Amino acid sequence: MGNYLNIGNDGFAAMRKGTYVDKTGMISFMNGVLGTADKMVCVSRPRRFGKSFAAKMLCAYYDKSCDSRELFRGTEIEQDASFEKYLNHYNVIYLDITLFTSRAASIKDVVRDIDDAVRREIEESFPDAPKGSDLAETLANTARALGEKFIMIIDEWDAVFRESKNDITVQEKYIVFLRSLFKSSWTDMVFDAAYLTGILPIKKYGTQSSMTDFREYSMVQPAPLERYVGFTEKEVQEMCAGAGLAFEEVRRWYDGYVVGDDTHIYAPKSVMDAIQRRQIGNYWTGSETYEALKIYIDMDEDGLKEAIVHMLGGARVGIDTGTFQNDMTTITCRDDVLTLLIHLGYLAYDAGSRSVYIPNEEIREEFVRAVKRGKHAEVAKLIRNSDQLLESILDMDEEAVASAIEEAHKAGAAPTFYNNEQALRSVIRLAFISCVDEFLQIEELPSGHGYADVVFFPKKTSSLPLLLIELKWNRTEKGAIGQIRNRDYPQAVKDYGGEILLVGITYDAKSKKHTCRIEECRK
Repeated sequence: MGNYLNIGNDGFAAMRKGTYVDKTGMISFMNGVLGTADKMVCVSRPRRFGKSFAAKMLCAYYDKSCDSRELFRGTEIEQDASFEKYLNHYNVIYLDITLFTSRAASIKDVVRDIDDAVRREIEESFPDAPKGSDLAETLANTARALGEKFIMIIDEWDAVFRESKNDITVQEKYIVFLRSLFKSSWTDMVFDAAYLTGILPIKKYGTQSSMTDFREYSMVQPAPLERYVGFTEKEVQEMCAGAGLAFEEVRRWYDGYVVGDDTHIYAPKSVMDAIQRRQIGNYWTGSETYEALKIYIDMDEDGLKEAIVHMLGGARVGIDTGTFQNDMTTITCRDDVLTLLIHLGYLAYDAGSRSVYIPNEEIREEFVRAVKRGKHAEVAKLIRNSDQLLESILDMDEEAVASAIEEAHKAGAAPTFYNNEQALRSVIRLAFISCVDEFLQIEELPSGHGYADVVFFPKKTSSLPLLLIELKWNRTEKGAIGQIRNRDYPQAVKDYGGEILLVGITYDAKSKKHTCRIEECRK
């Protein structure tokens, strides 16, 4: 058992001893591409999404220095026709690039350190094979001498780029190193498969053309590996039942990443923390701080502030992911920032509508924390203002509510386009940002004779009243309340057993003022 060559199955064995969710179906996918034109695979995922677990699972399955049969007993892959054929069949090289970056005396030395350390171990393990001038040549010589091909697994492949964001020289050295390993002229002779995993895709990475032979499976294009991105809804339901946790609350906190064909994905690390602690909470901060998010949402790219505000209000924002250059420094527009946040796990991507959104309560808390302490003072003020707005509604302070909506209008809507009820609805989303914490928001809820504009249903854990909101343009607030009653909107919530507040909000284009009327609904 070596440090890089054939590291054994200890990592996977440790995973099997704890709460284990079977993701061995990915091995079947890899077995299907061995030795084919699709054998070069790059799977990019955010932190906390099980990238290293998958890499260690593949090591345990392919590594010929160990016997992993019992570790895979009862798993999905054991039933696959290819299971016996490739089980513990290969010499496997495993590189954790974060280990090299953390141990290097200087980040400038990391490429040399990787080449020297791995080459030395290969030469010591196969002394009869001719030596080479670098790792790539040594592997080629060894493969010829053995008459056997390797499998290469690289975990956190992009760590060098993350650690040296602004050092182009180091990035160029690293790209040249990787290209030499996976040069198409001898890849077929050396490797039956290569599996790279990291946070970012590689297509456009670096200052030179990257490894174009790799097939990439990212948070933007995960198919056909979508069920291996994170935990599926069925898997989480089963874990919640075993741990006695309310699945609906777990879904609210950790769901939201919808990939491929409507597959709901949960962040594995957060779910596992909640299961092990028997307590739902924000576990994102255990491995990430809001500073990582704050750096990017503080940028001055046109439209970024407005996009963040609208997403905090529960809306989705259109995006073109094609502009992103797959690095953390070449940011030229709003869509680059938003695409990077998809890969970092802070945003979810809807491929059907080509839009992004904040996926769940856990991530939303991170956004709010980052915004409140960020440089967009007006957005931070909007959030604080929204906190006060809810209190004002509960106090039935109509003037304070109207004032809070005025502030939301100033912070998030251009007056030029503020000319209809749809624009007013957009401002209401912003003004009621904090209500997302306590309420489920539904727009245009069907009622007796029309649609209620906005309804805020209190969440099960909340003791707050239901808010039924009607919006009117160039009408009186009394008229808005009257429409709620005349159209029998309360019938839409007739089975709700708690308190209901009717809230009429209007905007007068002439005076450029918002007004509000609040009444209790008497059943």
